[in-house]
Formats: sequence, structure tokens, C-alpha cells
Amino acid sequence: MASNITWHAGSVSLTERQDLLKQKGLTIWFTGLSASGKSTLATALEQTLLHAGIISYRLDGDNIRFGLNKNLGFGPDDRTENIRRISEVAKLFADSTVIAITAFISPYRQDRDTARQLHQEAGIPFVEVFADAPLEVVEQRDPKGLYKKAKAGEIKEFTGISAPYEAPEKPEIHIRTDQVSVEEGVKAVIKYLVDQGYIAADKIKQ
Repeated sequence: MASNITWHAGSVSLTERQDLLKQKGLTIWFTGLSASGKSTLATALEQTLLHAGIISYRLDGDNIRFGLNKNLGFGPDDRTENIRRISEVAKLFADSTVIAITAFISPYRQDRDTARQLHQEAGIPFVEVFADAPLEVVEQRDPKGLYKKAKAGEIKEFTGISAPYEAPEKPEIHIRTDQVSVEEGVKAVIKYLVDQGYIAADKIKQ
């Protein structure tokens, strides 16, 4: 961390901001293997929330690597830094009362726990969603041809093949994407948000 810096607190508290904007900010963190369906779910969820008048914004793993994290690779240290940066960005979105929706493989449990702790310390809800599908299913899907390339040795340190994926032990929401539709997956997330009081039931039409 740089020296000679001082945190400059604003004059608007989180509670005051939420009251004024009539919305609670939080981060919904989708994790899962490549081709597990997390980006598809995140995209559909964002659309559902926005059409309900609930401000949300999706931060996608590949998209972030085109800009903010374009200098990072896929080794363990770079993966950790990738998640650290997006955790901070998601927290800023959520602090502004936006519902931040992230879709990152985020393979290491410790990195996801660190993201959760960062939010908890700021008093911001963190909802982990495990987009779960067996390896054989995601290999069959393989829309980008990445598993095929990884097995051929063309991609190094590929999660699920030559690099580990540590599945969540107690995610808030567990969606078996090989067993339910995208619509059903989104409904499961919406139900959780309503049940927890993060969004109002009367805003959502399902």
C-alpha cells in the first residue's frame, strides 16, 4: 500500500444513502467452473432486476480482463489478485446501493472468503451463488472450446483440468445448472433476495 494517504470519509452514511435511493446495495457472487452457467445466470438476473426497476450491474470475469485486469494472467497469484480487485470494485458498487452481480470462476475458497470478509467489514451483504455442474457436463457444453484446448495442452493452468477448483462449502444459494433451467435458477436467487429483505416482493413479477 502507498504511504502518505488518508481515507476521506464522505458525509452520507450507507443507511442514509439507502433510505434516499430506496434500494439496498449488495454483492451477488456467482462462482463455478467455466461453462457452468454462471455468466448466463448473472446476465438473466441483471435483466430481471433492471426490468423491475432495481438498479444492478454485472461484472463478468472475461469482460474485466479486457480492461481493469488485462495485465493479469491465470497463475495462482494473478488469480488471487484478479479476485481481490473485483471484490473491491463490487464493494464500491454495492456501497452506492447498486446490486453488484459478479460472474467469476474464482476457484480458490480463501479468495472468496476474503471477498466476503471485505463486504462484511463494510456492512454490505455478500451472497455467494454456486453455479454447479459436473465436470463431464461442462466439458460437453464447452462453448468456447477451452476444455478441449486444455486437455490438448494448449491452455496451461486451466481450472478443472490442470488447476484446482475449490467448491463452496456453504454458499447462500446452490444451483445445479445441469438440472434446472436458467429461469428456475434466477427465480431461486430472487426468492432468496426477497426472503432476506434485500428487495421488495411487490417489485418482482414472476
